[in-house]
Amino acid sequence: MLIHPQIDPVALALGPLSIHWYGLTYLAAFFLFVCLGHLRLKHQPYASQVVLGSWSKQDIEDILFYGVMGVVLGGRIGYCVFYNPSYYLIHPLEVLAVWQGGMSFHGGMLGVFVATAWFARQRQRPWLWVTDFIAPCVPTGLAAGRIGNFINGELWGRAADPSLPWAMVFPQSGTLIARHPSQIYQFLGEGLLLFVVMWIYARQPRPVGAVSGVFMMGYGSLRFMAEYFREPDAHLGLLALGMTMGQWLCVPMVGIGIWIWLRALYHVETV
Repeated sequence: MLIHPQIDPVALALGPLSIHWYGLTYLAAFFLFVCLGHLRLKHQPYASQVVLGSWSKQDIEDILFYGVMGVVLGGRIGYCVFYNPSYYLIHPLEVLAVWQGGMSFHGGMLGVFVATAWFARQRQRPWLWVTDFIAPCVPTGLAAGRIGNFINGELWGRAADPSLPWAMVFPQSGTLIARHPSQIYQFLGEGLLLFVVMWIYARQPRPVGAVSGVFMMGYGSLRFMAEYFREPDAHLGLLALGMTMGQWLCVPMVGIGIWIWLRALYHVETV
């Protein structure tokens, strides 16, 4: 069995200031988003759009700012509401204690929806046209976040057969049980694989909303499968039908993604 390397979560300490690896993965995610956004500007639908207004590098920087706010606020509020509402009802001020950990992807996604809707309204652009632009730029950020989870030794997987070549012991779990390194599974699936699929699909002109629909279907499906290898939250365990909270949140996500995609194909309004 492999043993988690027990990497110090603090990458650099400068007196009282500590720079954590997890924070650096967030910076990497934002950097990758900007780089991919600039490449996305070269895709013909956005490079030559006249009716809805062409995109610029300033647009990418602006939407990154909106997106960061949406991710942080939505992710934190989503975690409090979806995963531990009873605790935060009693301790409402701790909702603001983001340094204690606890972020929800699905909450962050809802936060980004609100942020992009506000951006779209300000720029007088269709909301789904905006989400279609940014969707292929998101998975690499998700991949960076999973690397941060692995470095911290958190969100470990369920028990695995010790003979599995990559089965790993996470001392942070308080046991010496061999587990699936589910953070790596999610890095490969929701990160790299989803990025390749999204980037290839989005390179050609698609009906408005189609790219966003594929992202929701893709992430929801891959996260749903990954949850079978990830240890459920201790205070929640398995819910109805033996599914985790993450899986239950993915079900409507996939359903809405299918609806958006089919609706986009039906309307056949390309960008």
